[in-house]
Amino acid sequence: MMTLLFRALALIALVGASLAPAAPGDRGPLLLAAASMQEAMNAAADAWAARGHPRPVLSFAGSSALARQIRAGAPADLFLSADEEWMDDVEGAGLVVRGTRANMAGNRLVLVRPAAKPVHLRIARGMPIARALGDGRLAMADPDSVPAGKYGKAALTALGVWASVEHKVARADNVRAALALVERGATPLGIVYATDARASRNVALVGTFPPGSHAPIRYPVARLASSRHKDAEAFRRFLLSSIGRSILARYGFSAP
Repeated sequence: MMTLLFRALALIALVGASLAPAAPGDRGPLLLAAASMQEAMNAAADAWAARGHPRPVLSFAGSSALARQIRAGAPADLFLSADEEWMDDVEGAGLVVRGTRANMAGNRLVLVRPAAKPVHLRIARGMPIARALGDGRLAMADPDSVPAGKYGKAALTALGVWASVEHKVARADNVRAALALVERGATPLGIVYATDARASRNVALVGTFPPGSHAPIRYPVARLASSRHKDAEAFRRFLLSSIGRSILARYGFSAP
């Protein structure tokens, strides 16, 4: 009887241990990253884990939302922004470890359509984009706050057509949400990054915006002052290494 009791207690202890949450040291550093970096950062996290490290924890959203989370006290280790302004905002608040900020990658801005719905439009000054939209809307990340949307507004303004489509914009929380609207055919056109278009089989490229029509698209990464994970700095350096940059290139990102 006592033997059965000891076995039962041992089994309970074993089950309890298996259900216990992992200790913080068993998890990788927490990276808050721009939504457009999903595939590339998951690949980088897998490559890091394959080298014997705990896999980093990844959280994706619009850079503006992530910056606000950091300013509100989110205890993250690293921040990867889709533009320099939101990194400036976080750094200006004293929330970045000095000397750890670096530009990691670049991108291009493109106009896309649903794969099954052809649109003939050449990206140029005065292009008839409002006519191409018809009664539909233009999917964009929020042009007032999200980097992809701000780049898109700047490009359309430089081409002299923003006023014709401003009232037709379908504002999304981030660039992947804008991409999803085009993928589902909810909008006939959308502005996203070239890497987003490349990641989807359900959209087709209409054209690429001239680089001079908007500010250079750069992705800065930095370690946060709230970071406590022992691997945070090493993972940041890995992302900036030749291996990290080759992963980014595989997903269509350019050098910064």
